[in-house]
Amino acid sequence: MENTTNAQCDLSTDVHRSRRASDMDNCAICLDRIQDKKTLKCHHSFCTECIDSVFKFKPACPICNTYHGIYIGTQPEGTMTVTRRWQSLPGFEHCQTIVIEYRFPSGIQGPEHPNPGVKYASTSRTAFLPACEEGERVLRLLRKAFDRRLTFTVGRSATTGLNNAITWNDIHHKTNMGGGPQYFGYPDPEYLSRVQEELRLNGVTEDD
Repeated sequence: MENTTNAQCDLSTDVHRSRRASDMDNCAICLDRIQDKKTLKCHHSFCTECIDSVFKFKPACPICNTYHGIYIGTQPEGTMTVTRRWQSLPGFEHCQTIVIEYRFPSGIQGPEHPNPGVKYASTSRTAFLPACEEGERVLRLLRKAFDRRLTFTVGRSATTGLNNAITWNDIHHKTNMGGGPQYFGYPDPEYLSRVQEELRLNGVTEDD
């Protein structure tokens, strides 16, 4: 009985290894066997044609999201202005407040937008960060994201439901000083770490 059990375990292990090897031979994008293999620096491999097509939109590994180059988004032309207030934010009473003003004039959608040639309206947004060491680090990362056109995009507004509007693009900001997370404000002890993770997922870190 023991020999039979051991044999079954060995067979199960062999099958598992065989499946794992087979999975490694398949492209995670097209799900077929890899053709003209390209291996990224993160050690994941794909068909050259498949990964090249993905990289046209976002230069990140589809498996681990490691970036291979700088990701430039579809944010329209605008400005990011930073000032400071003496008032403190709830939960950060020991420091001043960083105020970020985003302003976008009206314009025409380009080929990278959902409806090229269609107008979008002007808009402005205000966001707040604590002027502590971590808040200053987030500010530097947000500046980098803005310069790479990642902070906003043109699409359907989740707030108004209108199409062809300038909208946030998955990098969350605190647009109120107070009220807590439900009002997009402070206190929110996890916000600074969360937004840094969102930035990392968009390829924005202090190391790049």
